[in-house]
Amino acid sequence: MTQTLKALGQLALLWAIYQGSSWFAAFTGLPIPGNVIGVILLFTLLSLGVLKLKHVELAADFLLKHLVFFFVPIAVGLMEWGGVFYDYGLTLLLAIVISAVLPLLAVGGLSQLLNKRRGA
Repeated sequence: MTQTLKALGQLALLWAIYQGSSWFAAFTGLPIPGNVIGVILLFTLLSLGVLKLKHVELAADFLLKHLVFFFVPIAVGLMEWGGVFYDYGLTLLLAIVISAVLPLLAVGGLSQLLNKRRGA
């Protein structure tokens, strides 16, 4: 029972970070989605030690374990887009590869920079 309450509290914390980031994106008019700002904020809080991993670990593990369920409706919906993929498949593949590689490089570089500043 206490694990469930702890996980719910952690989920509420993650939700609060998401909601605050979404509000910030809407308030400032930034062309960045609130969930991306939330991930950056969560990463920064964890890297700086403001937020400890134990404060979000149970909820994050649960969400990651069940991540596939969030993508099933998307995958089913994509089956109707065969013509688009046929016409623009190469362009879409290039966009997907670039949008996957750039964030990995950015997050890797940012984490190395923060670790250097922290003296780790």
